[in-house]
Amino acid sequence: MLDLSTDAAMLTAALVDVESVSGAEAALTDLVEQALRGLIPRGRLTVERDGNVVIARTDLGREHRVVLAGHLDTVPVVDNVPSRVEGDRMYGCGTSDMKSGVAVMLRVAHLVGTGELEPEVDLSFILYDCEEVEAARNGLGRIARTRPDVLRGDLAILLEPTDGVIEGGCQGTLRVEIRVSGVRAHSARSWLGENAIHAAAPVLARLAAYRAREVEVDGLTYREGLNAVFISGGVAGNVVPDQCSVTVNFRFAPDRSEQDALAHVREVFDGYELTLTDSAPGARPGLDSELAKAAVAAVGGEARAKLGWTDVARFGELGIPAVNLGPGDPNLAHKADEHVVIDRIGATEAALVGFLAG
Repeated sequence: MLDLSTDAAMLTAALVDVESVSGAEAALTDLVEQALRGLIPRGRLTVERDGNVVIARTDLGREHRVVLAGHLDTVPVVDNVPSRVEGDRMYGCGTSDMKSGVAVMLRVAHLVGTGELEPEVDLSFILYDCEEVEAARNGLGRIARTRPDVLRGDLAILLEPTDGVIEGGCQGTLRVEIRVSGVRAHSARSWLGENAIHAAAPVLARLAAYRAREVEVDGLTYREGLNAVFISGGVAGNVVPDQCSVTVNFRFAPDRSEQDALAHVREVFDGYELTLTDSAPGARPGLDSELAKAAVAAVGGEARAKLGWTDVARFGELGIPAVNLGPGDPNLAHKADEHVVIDRIGATEAALVGFLAG
């Protein structure tokens, strides 16, 4: 059972200690749903579950609504569950990405549900599954397609790791597979074949020579990246291979559409056959609204670009301004030694509560 009345750091540890690799979030979702339903008798929150997505909402009659969202899943564990504390840091899978952010969300829900926090806005809390895998399985994406009304608001804040500062928008991402063909032959008579792995060398050479673009979008600077992330080929130890494939990931700035990004990749690899395997749009910074400006002021520091894809893009597609704010360090996400600075969890909670209280 999760105790939402405890401090955010202890709640983070409790969340981390329940393994929730993408596709296996049900046990943690059960606990989150149970904890939030415990607030229903106070009369300030409604709670429902849709698959492995938990949705809680206030209806306080405020003029504006802020949506807080966070995913419950993690990448596969690498002997880093349960959590452990060393000095001022908490280690464990999901400590940074993004169970510390989820803990902050749940703490805010508790404060609102018990009446300890009287927010200036109505609030929606969306806790969802399958963010760390392909876009088609994403729980927030499913809700955006089937029940977009649930996500409506004047500002969305995604509790992704940002080191406790506001990060605006996000990069888009796409993956393509580049297949290179050859002619199979016995490796003792290799001149009778054409080695597909060797033929993939120019693909890698184009990647090595590629220079990533830096571009300013609405006052924030985004840096793009084009990288090989998988390569496969080969038949046996004595066979010249006739097939090789290279999977390339393009992280693009939010001034490009998915179509523009794909056209750019096709241009880079002109002459090769490309198959698009995954794609998700970027999102512009979303810092123009008065609510977003108030959030930046409450959190402090200088807003910066989100270098990576996050679900702020889901909100962007619905026309809802969205930003990222979480206590974790994005540079530690998915690492074996993933950790979060403990004091930053409480500081992020305090900043978010200050913003919501006006």
